Amino acid sequence: MTTEKNIPTLYEWAGGMPVFEKLMTAFYDKVLQDELLEPVFKHMSPEHQRHVAHFIAEVFGGPKMYSTAEGSHFKMIQKHLGKHLTEQHRKRWVQLLIETADTLQLPDDPEFRSAFVAYIEWGTRIAVINSQETAVPLQPDEPMPKWGWGEPGGPYIP
Repeated sequence: MTTEKNIPTLYEWAGGMPVFEKLMTAFYDKVLQDELLEPVFKHMSPEHQRHVAHFIAEVFGGPKMYSTAEGSHFKMIQKHLGKHLTEQHRKRWVQLLIETADTLQLPDDPEFRSAFVAYIEWGTRIAVINSQETAVPLQPDEPMPKWGWGEPGGPYIP
């Protein structure tokens, strides 16, 4: 959905669902080869990559595939409880995701990458916090995060 100023959503600017699904498939292939992260993710379901792709795509303004058919923000938070993720896990996860985005040539303009990295930083920091808990006092109808361009006002077009 394009805004009234004809500024595309982050989802649209990135290239839509095929890009997010390809990103998460390639990324989790790297995760499963990573000495630090493989033990954390080796038991993930075969659908995990697709669910994460749909979650992030929805956060970035894409279709509500995750929240209407696969889970909710509350359920995503629940998946991290008791995992005891560390800052080292978080930093490696972020590093591999950004490397994968570069390899797949996701848009690299400053505004898109700033928004993309900002969300990944925000989300992974919350995941680490929640992973130390056994319960989080949130309601099951906790709304999905919505991420946009932020203050810059849209994609950088030279």
